Amino acid sequence: MKAVIFAGGFGSRLSEATDIIPKPMVEIGGKPILWHIMKIYSHYGINDFIICCGYKQYIIKEYFANYFRHNCDMTVDLSNNSVKILDNHSEKWRVTMVDTGLNTMTGGRLKRVQKYVGNERFLLTYGDGVADVNIAETIKYHESKGGILTMTSYQPTGKFGAVKIDSNNKIVSFREKPSDDEKWINTGFFVCEPEVFSYLPSNDDTCIFEKEPLISIARSGKMYAYKHTGFWHPMDTLKDNRDLNDMWNTDKAPWKIW
Repeated sequence: MKAVIFAGGFGSRLSEATDIIPKPMVEIGGKPILWHIMKIYSHYGINDFIICCGYKQYIIKEYFANYFRHNCDMTVDLSNNSVKILDNHSEKWRVTMVDTGLNTMTGGRLKRVQKYVGNERFLLTYGDGVADVNIAETIKYHESKGGILTMTSYQPTGKFGAVKIDSNNKIVSFREKPSDDEKWINTGFFVCEPEVFSYLPSNDDTCIFEKEPLISIARSGKMYAYKHTGFWHPMDTLKDNRDLNDMWNTDKAPWKIW
């Protein structure tokens, strides 16, 4: 199964860092948050990734193109320009990086990678949030409900897109960034059937996944919520980044499940 990660936005609320690098490459504990997200999936045996790149996409491509040599011990013999690998600390990941456009919205980005996903179930999340969510349980739950999309939902203190959930955990409506009277919010970590692509218009980079596509899927009765009651934390601001680094540096990072 493949995991698709949105990693193409401008990250304007983190502009102090994202003027130089894309938001998913902002580091926690010396590693990009994108790496942390991929480690969460990898812990559950998901090692095939599709990265939806956009803003400063060449930095993400450069990182993974040179990942092997940056994460292994080696001897370089300058006399004959040979390289000997001594100890490999690299990941067993397959990473497909797709330039989905500079100004493309999330729905457009997802539609652009459809051909790489294929006609199979896939996972989907954002490249700017970490959680101790049990990926295997989200897949099992998704299978038990028989919908085409399962969204990991969370009860925060604040200001994100919200879902209304019935007694059977079916999502009956979705609203992006509503008033604070809503309880459950969209944290990503989706499980999707390939039918999700049919809700995305072709050749429309203005399509926002969190608007008409998710609203329509919810209305169709084919969208469910996996209620996550553990840890989740986005990285929207420099304060978020400092908080996540503090957790990591004090060995109190709940998302470090590997």
